[in-house]
Amino acid sequence: MSTSLDIRLKRADKVYREEENITGVIAITTASDLKHDGITLTVEGCVNLQLSSKNVGIIDAFYNSVKPIQLIGVTCEVSGSSRLPAGTTEIPFEVPLKPRANRVLYETYHGVYINISYAIRCDVKRSFLSKDLQKSQQFLVQYWPGRNPGPPPHIKDTNRSVPFKLSPTTLAAGGAGAPDFLLRGQLDGICCSVNRPFTGHVILEKCAAPVRSIELQLVRVETCGCAEGYAREATEIQNIQIGDGDIPTNVDIPIYMVFPRLFTCPTLITTNFKIEFEVNLVIVFHDDHLVTNNFPLILVRE
Repeated sequence: MSTSLDIRLKRADKVYREEENITGVIAITTASDLKHDGITLTVEGCVNLQLSSKNVGIIDAFYNSVKPIQLIGVTCEVSGSSRLPAGTTEIPFEVPLKPRANRVLYETYHGVYINISYAIRCDVKRSFLSKDLQKSQQFLVQYWPGRNPGPPPHIKDTNRSVPFKLSPTTLAAGGAGAPDFLLRGQLDGICCSVNRPFTGHVILEKCAAPVRSIELQLVRVETCGCAEGYAREATEIQNIQIGDGDIPTNVDIPIYMVFPRLFTCPTLITTNFKIEFEVNLVIVFHDDHLVTNNFPLILVRE
């Protein structure tokens, strides 16, 4: 049996918050006695920024200056040089989750151009004749309820509902090619908790042509920047169909959308990057002509 190394976190969901302690055990299984030159544990967290291919070459100085932002980097010695007996040895550990000086811990987030990730790594050093053992385990970081660093833009009366109307006269292009229609609706709020669904309703009051589909599109807007400039990219996270086929008029269609955990996070605006979100209401007519209405969202953790 070969030697194996594993990190087992105490929490099954692997979710932690700033200033909490990450606890678990280091499990080392070996067929015979194992001599090592020390065991260390490292907690790392960083923000990785990346430009889209269409921006590379346009702003070379900007591209070269986009470097990872380290949020946490702690290394502690678990054991000095010693020998482990054959079988499985479990070494308990407890590491405080604290950011570096002048940094805060942002929520775990996996985007296209921005990634915020955290991991705990164990290294078992061995003699030059044997290969070192290494194991890494990712974990998730969430804000404390109501505590969002880098507060989002202030919006007055964030809990109020938002009524809207969509017709050819409200479209930016003047509704060219769109049939005569009127869609009314209401969003229950544009400041939403990432833990709660996005809700509201729409009503198609009239339409001169059959509607093929009404869809709700969640979009993330990622902005990477520095002194040399900024690059802003929008990508779709998910698309939910809330109406299918020739939708009858004057029928209340509910809006209900759950935010996907790893691909969304509370709205974050910092000096070097921004993570923002939008919702598009899309109407597709039978001839494939479509119209959209855009709503900016502010996500928070309550």
